[in-house]
Amino acid sequence: MGRHFRGSDPSRIQRGGDVVEATIALRLPRDAASVPLIRQLLDGTLRSLGVEPQVRDDIELMLTEACSNVIKHAGPSDDYTVSASVHDHLCVIKVIDTGGGFDPRSLLEPEPGAEQGRGMQIMRALADDVRFTNRREHGAVVCLEKRLRYAPGAAGRHLMAT
Repeated sequence: MGRHFRGSDPSRIQRGGDVVEATIALRLPRDAASVPLIRQLLDGTLRSLGVEPQVRDDIELMLTEACSNVIKHAGPSDDYTVSASVHDHLCVIKVIDTGGGFDPRSLLEPEPGAEQGRGMQIMRALADDVRFTNRREHGAVVCLEKRLRYAPGAAGRHLMAT
């Protein structure tokens, strides 16, 4: 009880000169129920812009893996932050926790049959770029980037033109 979802309007599209950007930013409780919420908000935004279904599916799986890792491994923090922005035909997702951090190099090659480390491999396989930043004693940041493809005639194709 008393948990709140805080964030910006997920459908906000700004026009500033020639730049259009759609942004979602939420601070979420470290609870498995938060994952479908952010996934649905981001997918709704991408769907509205006309992003192709396969690209949306890849983004959904990357986001799910990053958020699930925070929920399972972030330590004693009560919340985490997810921000996602769409600009220049690129979706950039940042998942930020306030736990103890981790060494992503330790998960490069999981043991055969091991459960741990598969999420990292999935994120690396689906994203065009993955960056991990360990903030000693203050958590970690996972940054995922994915190039967007739009359906013919989609609003995003026109609005996100550079």
